Amino acid sequence: MKRTIAFSLLAAGLLLSGSALAEAVVGQPAPAFKGVDTAGKPVSLDQYKGKYVVLEWVNPECPFVKKHYDSGNMPSVQKYAADKGVVWLSVSTSADGDRAGKSAAISDWVKAKKAMPAATIMDLGGAIGKAYGARTTPHMYLVDPSGKLVYAGAIDSKPSANPADIKSSTNYMVQAIDESLAGKPLSQAVTKPYGCSVKYG
Repeated sequence: MKRTIAFSLLAAGLLLSGSALAEAVVGQPAPAFKGVDTAGKPVSLDQYKGKYVVLEWVNPECPFVKKHYDSGNMPSVQKYAADKGVVWLSVSTSADGDRAGKSAAISDWVKAKKAMPAATIMDLGGAIGKAYGARTTPHMYLVDPSGKLVYAGAIDSKPSANPADIKSSTNYMVQAIDESLAGKPLSQAVTKPYGCSVKYG
């Protein structure tokens, strides 16, 4: 009896954790989504079919995000991607709250950092983050023109909040973009993301 109860609780726990935070799988279709950006405009993955799309989970208060934005690293990677025709979508996941206030704050921050995302999606409630299994800020994904997920993981190879580590690190996002556009298999298709935990409430 005790064993049956324990098993049932374990199974329930696994189902709960699985439904709470799915895991997008590299090599499989990227989860479709519809959201609203900081300007109140609708954004969906489908509207960018036929193009490479980067998804970047972001939180301006996170020291690991600050590392890449205060140094200018993330904006420069965004420009690099844009110059190659790659669409960059930033995603701000949080529990339900003041959409207008959060949108304005994120929009002001993006401008201040001279960032270049095509849009910053306000994922209030975390539906998009849960669909992808986004765990950290930053957490990076690359979707190919057919809608398949080809990269998931960290922005680079140095999991620290120290900007000095950027120069000596391998930028996995740049590497994934370059190899994908060249039709090569990715050297690193899956890496371990690092940063601050994404808050789902």
